[in-house]
Amino acid sequence: MAKAKQATVEEKLIALYKLQSIDTEIDKIKILRGELPLEVQDLEDEIAGLQTRVTNINDEISSFDTSIKEKESLMKDSKDLIKKYDEQLKNIRNNREFDSLNKEIEFQNLEIELAEKRINEAKSSIVGKMDIISSAKTRLDDRSEDLKAKNGELEGIISETKKDEEKLSKESVTAEKVIDDRLLNAYKRLRGSVRNGLAVVPVLRDACGGCFNTVPPQRQMDIAARKKVIVCEHCGRVLVDKLMAGVN
Repeated sequence: MAKAKQATVEEKLIALYKLQSIDTEIDKIKILRGELPLEVQDLEDEIAGLQTRVTNINDEISSFDTSIKEKESLMKDSKDLIKKYDEQLKNIRNNREFDSLNKEIEFQNLEIELAEKRINEAKSSIVGKMDIISSAKTRLDDRSEDLKAKNGELEGIISETKKDEEKLSKESVTAEKVIDDRLLNAYKRLRGSVRNGLAVVPVLRDACGGCFNTVPPQRQMDIAARKKVIVCEHCGRVLVDKLMAGVN
């Protein structure tokens, strides 16, 4: 099976500049979306946080309700015991029994007082938690409305640009196939580190189209010859001649 012909430096440079042009168009589409994707993500995170908060507070309220029921049950038991001890007082035979029963009655009354105090504290906490839930739910409703609006706006933009972006993505894959991995990886790294994502720029008016520093005449001749990949000695961008870039 015949081996596929390796692309020339000129073909790689043409593909690289085309890839840059495609990526620039994709960047413009992303700029059109602006901060919307981040705003949507922030709203989703805030809503998730509010929902978790409401759930946690509801769990706390449930815990307070359980505590109140336990204390009410304890109070009932104490009252039953007091009633029992009162009956026993009617049949006491000596002072020792009298003192013992009175101590038990006193203890149960203290248990009732403590239970009432805990019940009132729990009810007060529930009122405070309900206020927090009310505030959180109001904010949750507001944020949900904001998210709905932002999602609608974002989906509208995505719908408008979807076909263009899909077409550009396919062209990008085609262009990448011509470029060897080493050069392609260098291009992607450079794109992520330079202003406006411009990693491949033409020489315009004897200067780098990225950093605008002067490119010496001999270097310009080498660039125009398209025999090797040449980068700007100041900013590291790949340089192409203006004819390749379609600039008059």
